Amino acid sequence: MPNITLNLVIEFYLIFIFSLFILRFITSSKRLVAISTVFAFIYGLSALVYWLQLPILMPLFDYLIYWLPLVYIIVIVPDMRLAIDLAWKKQSKKDDFEMGSDITKLEIFDAVQHLSTQKTGALITIEKHNTLDQYSERAVSLHSKVSKELLINIFTPLTPLHDGAVIIRGDEIVCAGAYYVLSENEKVESTMGSRHRAGLGISEVTDSLTIVVSEETGNISIAIEGILVRLNEKEKLMEYLNTFMK
Repeated sequence: MPNITLNLVIEFYLIFIFSLFILRFITSSKRLVAISTVFAFIYGLSALVYWLQLPILMPLFDYLIYWLPLVYIIVIVPDMRLAIDLAWKKQSKKDDFEMGSDITKLEIFDAVQHLSTQKTGALITIEKHNTLDQYSERAVSLHSKVSKELLINIFTPLTPLHDGAVIIRGDEIVCAGAYYVLSENEKVESTMGSRHRAGLGISEVTDSLTIVVSEETGNISIAIEGILVRLNEKEKLMEYLNTFMK
């Protein structure tokens, strides 16, 4: 029986912690469980091939086993980014924050109503406690006063910034052309477009409120705390703004 040393105990403890971390990460979403099950099945099949010594399949599985870890990492990259975003949410909470004035609320409301009427797609995120700097740093900085005219101009089709999101902090448009990780929530409608999934995605990892205008229907939706709410009455938007920006 081998001697149990302090180093051996520490090594087994670290292996246990690492294995527990990997297991919790894999079981954090149904998508990861499904992907991992497929890869585990391939490894199990390869073990059967080697055990039976099948000469035709063995070279093929040699190739698969060599590249499979790299393929697995590439496939789960979106989930890894979401996990990092979730960790960022806990670390990036600001003690002091400033919400927009009543004038800013009205400018946002009027802009969204106009965009909705024209069926112009839009994605407007209003920051609260969690800083959105990691997204704004990769976007086009504006640092401009919030105005109906500027918001409408940003989302005008075929302009350089119309596909991304606008981030608003207080009474200022921090940036335009921001891009978020799309939500992987399996409960949402399969027909939901990338703009709605982006709005839902940022609401899952921050405490922001995102307004989404559909370019197909002109419908207005609100994404907050991982929930997407479609507003049947356009006037409801002001109620959400008043509640959120107080």
